[in-house]
Amino acid sequence: MKRKLEVFGFLRKSGIRRQLYTIYILAVFFPVMLIGAFLVSNTYKLLTNYHRDLLESDNLRVRTILFEITTQVYNISEELSFNAKMASILKGSYASEEELVNTVNKSAEVVDNYMYHYTEIERIDIYCDNPDMREYKQYHGVDAQIEQTDWYQRAISQTSVFWKEIKSVDKYKNEYWNLCLIRRIPLVKSDYHAVLVIYISDNYLKTRMNSTEYRNCASVDEGVVFYASDRNDYGNGQPVAIDYDKIYFQYVGSRRIKNRTCFVGISTLRLYQSDSRIYICTINDKSYDNIRSIIETCLIIILLAILVPGILIHFFTIYFTKRVSTLRHVMHQASNEDYDFKEMVRGDDELSEAFADLEIMVQRIKEKDALMYQTMLNEQELVNEQQKMEFKMLASQINPHFLYNTLETIRMKAYTVGDREAATAIKLLGKSMRYVLENSGTTFTSLQNELNHIEIYMKIQKLRFGEKFDYAFLIADEIDISKCITLPLLLQPIVENAILHGLEEQETGGMITIRVAWGTTDKTELCISVSDNGCGMALETLERLRTDIVIRNPEKKESIGLYNINQRVKLCYGNAYGMTIDSESGKGTTVTIHLPEKVMHNL
Repeated sequence: MKRKLEVFGFLRKSGIRRQLYTIYILAVFFPVMLIGAFLVSNTYKLLTNYHRDLLESDNLRVRTILFEITTQVYNISEELSFNAKMASILKGSYASEEELVNTVNKSAEVVDNYMYHYTEIERIDIYCDNPDMREYKQYHGVDAQIEQTDWYQRAISQTSVFWKEIKSVDKYKNEYWNLCLIRRIPLVKSDYHAVLVIYISDNYLKTRMNSTEYRNCASVDEGVVFYASDRNDYGNGQPVAIDYDKIYFQYVGSRRIKNRTCFVGISTLRLYQSDSRIYICTINDKSYDNIRSIIETCLIIILLAILVPGILIHFFTIYFTKRVSTLRHVMHQASNEDYDFKEMVRGDDELSEAFADLEIMVQRIKEKDALMYQTMLNEQELVNEQQKMEFKMLASQINPHFLYNTLETIRMKAYTVGDREAATAIKLLGKSMRYVLENSGTTFTSLQNELNHIEIYMKIQKLRFGEKFDYAFLIADEIDISKCITLPLLLQPIVENAILHGLEEQETGGMITIRVAWGTTDKTELCISVSDNGCGMALETLERLRTDIVIRNPEKKESIGLYNINQRVKLCYGNAYGMTIDSESGKGTTVTIHLPEKVMHNL
């Protein structure tokens, strides 16, 4: 209390101009700065996490594709390596090239079928040191150049499969790199060595893995990049340093690449039935520019939110203090018994009224000096009321419209730079926040408005989770939701729990279903249910949750939302109504809200 008095005492001892500036600093400048700093910080974190999640998702996409292709190629190599016809060809003796050609042609389907049916295979080479083996189709002899290669020596010295990048040249003399599976072909009862090399098509990898937004690079073990969305990366080392000593090296964060800050995600793929590892590097060099643009826009908005009121307050202060000074000067003249006023205070506000009162006071002061004192007291009271009104006016300048306008500005900026997804997300967020703010102090809303809000919320979650889940609304034909009244903000916590907890272990195929139907045959009860096809709950967990929504447990924060919903319904409609929960492990969960039929009437 004492500190408050000290503050107001300071204001009373200051001039009106200083008082108004002090009020501006306390009521506008500091709150806007604090709120702005909080919003900018959280916006930066949200945008950063959002882009990091997208980066990790694309890296996982590339890793999944590579695992699928390499596993398929490995299975093909298994079939080829233990093919009796091919082994017979490799071990055979041929007196002439014609005999070799005839033998190979009789068993052409051994290799040709795989080349025809699997587009991911560019070519298959089989090397054998059988002196009778000559160059024909996929079969090759082993000359000195092949024999000296590291991959051939490694292949004949081990039984396990390994992967390596091998340089190739197209018909236009352009160099490119192929990811190749290399393994020894066991030749039983033979002293010869045979090596199988399967080349994965570089064009096939580009078709499957190229991304318009992200820059991807892939390399085998400590080798050069064999796949890159940017051709400048082919045949070079990874653009980001990798710790090859770690069995599974992973990194997600930001790095400086060519004097530019980029989001970088690195993962390691251990290839099927092999000790070889593929390192996948995903880079996004545009996200930081987008984030910087949004943050700069937010800062500009915050700056305008400070400067515009400040400028208005400045000019208003000059105008107001000038009128107050005029009135003060006139009153000073009157106090010195100088009643010849040269300055006037014009207008229709309290100050002009005060001047009019002063004129009346001056006319009467000659008759009764006491009236002057009383009039001055009245004038001071009017000034104080004016100051209070100005303070209220300044304090009311921050309202929900500021938030809506800010979100719309950010949305238009995102739309302008081409980020339609971010613009859509901000638009949906604005609609959701408007519904929440408009219904925070209301008791009832239409069921149609509530379901529209849930649909907006679902769309926002779809932007976050993508194809992880879908949703559907099933409304009985005989129910007119536009004429149905319900409690506002009743369904969102239930839907949120279904997405976050019910579908948390699902990658795809999740489904949220909202049903509106009669709960009884005589239509005396309306049921609104939210169902998911997620992991469900064990019977013990379900019984514990059913207890928690009836009896509040302060130690369990995870069920407080469901408890509040159940209590709101019971307080409004009675203990006969409320919430029920049904669930089965592995089959999903259904939460149903039971309402009386009297909620149905014309709004």
